[in-house]
Amino acid sequence: MVKAVIAIHGGAGAITRSAMSAEKEQQYRQALTDIVTHGQTMLAQGASAMDAVTEAVRLLEECPLFNAGKGAVFTHQGTHELDACVMDGRTLDVGAVAGVSRIRNPVLAARAVLENSSHVLFIGAGAEAFAASHHIEQVEPDFFSTPARWEQLQRALSSDEMLLDHDGAAQHQDDDPLDPDRKFGTVGAVALDANGNLAAATSTGGMTNKQVGRVGDSPLAGAGCYADNESVAVSCTGTGEVFIRTLAAYDIAAQMRYDGRSLQQASVNVIHDKVLELGGSGGLIAIDRAGNVALPFNSEGMYRGFARVGEPAEVAIYRES
Repeated sequence: MVKAVIAIHGGAGAITRSAMSAEKEQQYRQALTDIVTHGQTMLAQGASAMDAVTEAVRLLEECPLFNAGKGAVFTHQGTHELDACVMDGRTLDVGAVAGVSRIRNPVLAARAVLENSSHVLFIGAGAEAFAASHHIEQVEPDFFSTPARWEQLQRALSSDEMLLDHDGAAQHQDDDPLDPDRKFGTVGAVALDANGNLAAATSTGGMTNKQVGRVGDSPLAGAGCYADNESVAVSCTGTGEVFIRTLAAYDIAAQMRYDGRSLQQASVNVIHDKVLELGGSGGLIAIDRAGNVALPFNSEGMYRGFARVGEPAEVAIYRES
């Protein structure tokens, strides 16, 4: 019998260890532990992989420590535009939304698209209208705002950079374990359930100071999110444009299916070779159909955790030497 397992991530980027407080680090570790353990409990009780990843990402969206949902970053124009995607490895069904600013939990809207529409991706006002028609909670745009994210935008505007870009020089240091000006704030979850089904979910507020209308890899199946029972479930975080150009999430599945590579071999190749070759930074979480877990990243750190049913959860932030 398959041992069910879930993995989550909360973004990747540069680390400011010297400016980090133990209290702040503990907040991140506790949030990761609570969320991945909740997903583990769901799987232990027989929940589907799709239900587990949807709920894990919803909880990440509700946590202002992460750049998705509450606490999403600002665009150049001082607004919020959120993206999300879910994919069912059993059927290859996908649902996604992009550029939304009134949906409290974009991952729930993405799930509604998957379950209730023949389309795959809705954007902007159309996505919000579709979500409203399926009773997905709507909020005022300022619901997503936090003072820390506003300060982050002001620093970005003063330097005229998109500060979540890996090459953006940090203008500020506080006690955030990952430098908030050089952090890729996507969140995601992947899971394998007791029936052998895989699923993936990804959600993000994007990049600070991004232009209105910019969409990254997160809501695009095959780029930032992918799941296929024949191979693997993947959720990515990093330089979205590069993950799109490399079709990073699907490439792992393709390498495993057509080239016979292991999960670890394919994941490392994508993150440490293909993404780096195009100047990209970030990481991903992946689980294959046998329950193997891979959590590679080429940045200095990545919020991450995984938990197998019946075993202790493991969470980490930094690169393990």
